[in-house]
Amino acid sequence: MSKLSVSKRKGERGALSIMACNSGKEFASRIVKALNTKKIDPDQLLDFRLIKSTEVYFANGEVKTIIEENIRGDDHYIVQCMDDPLSEKTINDNLMTLFTALNAAFQSDADSITAVIPQFPYSRQERKKTREGITARQIARFIEDSGANRVITLDIHAEAIMGFFNSARFEDLHASQIIIDHFLSHYKNDNLVITAPDVGGAEKARFYSKAMEVDLAIVDKARDYSKAGVIESMRLVGNVKDKDVLLPDDMISTGGTIVNAMKLLKDQGAKNIYVACSLPFFNGNAKEALSQSYQDGILTKVIATDAVIHGKKFIDEHPWYDEVSIAPLFAGVIHNINAKRSVSELLR
Repeated sequence: MSKLSVSKRKGERGALSIMACNSGKEFASRIVKALNTKKIDPDQLLDFRLIKSTEVYFANGEVKTIIEENIRGDDHYIVQCMDDPLSEKTINDNLMTLFTALNAAFQSDADSITAVIPQFPYSRQERKKTREGITARQIARFIEDSGANRVITLDIHAEAIMGFFNSARFEDLHASQIIIDHFLSHYKNDNLVITAPDVGGAEKARFYSKAMEVDLAIVDKARDYSKAGVIESMRLVGNVKDKDVLLPDDMISTGGTIVNAMKLLKDQGAKNIYVACSLPFFNGNAKEALSQSYQDGILTKVIATDAVIHGKKFIDEHPWYDEVSIAPLFAGVIHNINAKRSVSELLR
């Protein structure tokens, strides 16, 4: 069946339907799989599949999305992953495809349209530092103008982005508790120190420290903002000697901050070093740098979510990588929104 196979319940929105752009299909299939379990709704087993859609590419690079099924009146969710390591499409390609999919849903008269984007694009361009645009605000406007009533994303890089939306509701989910639960189930924490890789990550590190009831340290870095990705100096505030260390961060892009922080921690006497990451982009030479750190005995493991899916081959070939699925959290939020139930209770 294309939508819910159960009868409508009082208080629900329109019939829940989910579709995906091409780069979002793998993550969307994991959301659907999670929806079709009693973990999401203990009272009944749901029966979902993705709504059929097609992306058409023209010779000049233009794209359009065609929705193959009726979604009129639906509470409709469109899943797209901007950074897709398994595709040759760029972030800009995937972003434009999302806009066409949202507008296709709008033109198809969906009652409510939600953009499910685990990775919010251009999230590091949320303020001016010199003569430059605030591109994250433009993205928010484009998403709204394309027809979205709501956006669901993961660990937004800058909370100011929430204020860029004028009409669409914004749900920022967090991977921290899921990663913590996974770490406590699979790794030792009796000799652990949580360490923020920079001052900006101190709040997240404090959450980990409090939730896991372990000590906290902070790496203080000075960055040269005239050059992208360049760090001038780093120092450690706290003690990690003879301790295992967990470094939580929202994203790993080129990996420069994390790799340099790990080297500093190792020089300060740290034993096993773990990295927790919501968005493992691994741009540029990040994979090679992390692999080298693993071979040098600096890195023990990167624990990251499937908000960026690298595929089974990558996992098999990189023993330092441990993937945790965040799809069940997205599934729970989607289900609760549709059923007009609390979302905040899922985020505690």
